[in-house]
Amino acid sequence: MTEIREFKVEEGAADVRLDKFLATQMPQFSRSEIQRFGVLRAGRAVKFSERVRTGDVFSVTIPDAVRTDVAADNVSSDFDLDILFEDDDIIVVNKPRGVVMYPSAGNKTGTLVQNILSYTHLSALGGVTRPGVVHRLDKDTSGVMVFAKSDAAFRGLVKIFSAHDLTRKYVAFVWGVPNWTGADITGNIARSSRNRQKMSMVKTGGRPAHTVVNVMDVWPRVGVSALRCTLMTGRTHQIRVHLSAHGFPVLCDPVYGRGAARLGSVKNPDLLDFIKTHDGQMLHAEVLEFIHPITGAPMHFRAPLPDDMATLRCLLEETE
Repeated sequence: MTEIREFKVEEGAADVRLDKFLATQMPQFSRSEIQRFGVLRAGRAVKFSERVRTGDVFSVTIPDAVRTDVAADNVSSDFDLDILFEDDDIIVVNKPRGVVMYPSAGNKTGTLVQNILSYTHLSALGGVTRPGVVHRLDKDTSGVMVFAKSDAAFRGLVKIFSAHDLTRKYVAFVWGVPNWTGADITGNIARSSRNRQKMSMVKTGGRPAHTVVNVMDVWPRVGVSALRCTLMTGRTHQIRVHLSAHGFPVLCDPVYGRGAARLGSVKNPDLLDFIKTHDGQMLHAEVLEFIHPITGAPMHFRAPLPDDMATLRCLLEETE
């Protein structure tokens, strides 16, 4: 059913477009989806191009969602759902690399959401194409994800993710060998002014981002490390941007990788071939921990390294 939510502009969040402000409050929706919502301020309709002011209160009407089409030809047979947990309110899955989250202009079939919907229902509150979706992983990032099956769970999970009241740990194979065992990486992230498909660290503007990084393993002969990255915030491409900006780009990352100049250090032909031909960044969402939004029970999930990252580790071990 239609949902109405209220949002107040707090100090520090003002002087941005209304649709941009609402996107920060409802990260499960894109700005184009938000622009189809009804928004009132003091009982009057507001243009999305208007800039919000401290103290403004907006009433947002989220329309009924239409169930995503899950006809047989829209469901991928290329992968089976790897279900880690399920009850009446949530479902937790291990997302494969190379799978798009939900339907979009360039990917109308075979998405993770469509495959889940072919198996069970999801909350309609996520929107027409994103039912049950409360967080995202890039197409070529694998790992643990939670989806809401009930509307109550959707609301609860949105609050948990918005407050960052959960634990998210990733494993990344990167170029470079740190001279430290752990580090806190901070720095605002915004869309790149040069390439709108990329994100970048900025000195002014953007959104605060914080990643805690710990060294798991190093292979100094080839100049590669395995890092465990804990998200303290959840910005688009956060880990990839933070690591690349600090000189440790993720292996095989086609956007932020910058690894071509380092291939000369790789003498193992099998490893060299793997790195040069592999499609997709070596990044995996390994751990997800949160409090169940309905039962209040602590939830702990871990997804093992996918086969390609396990193969990479074996090839790296052979070089030492």
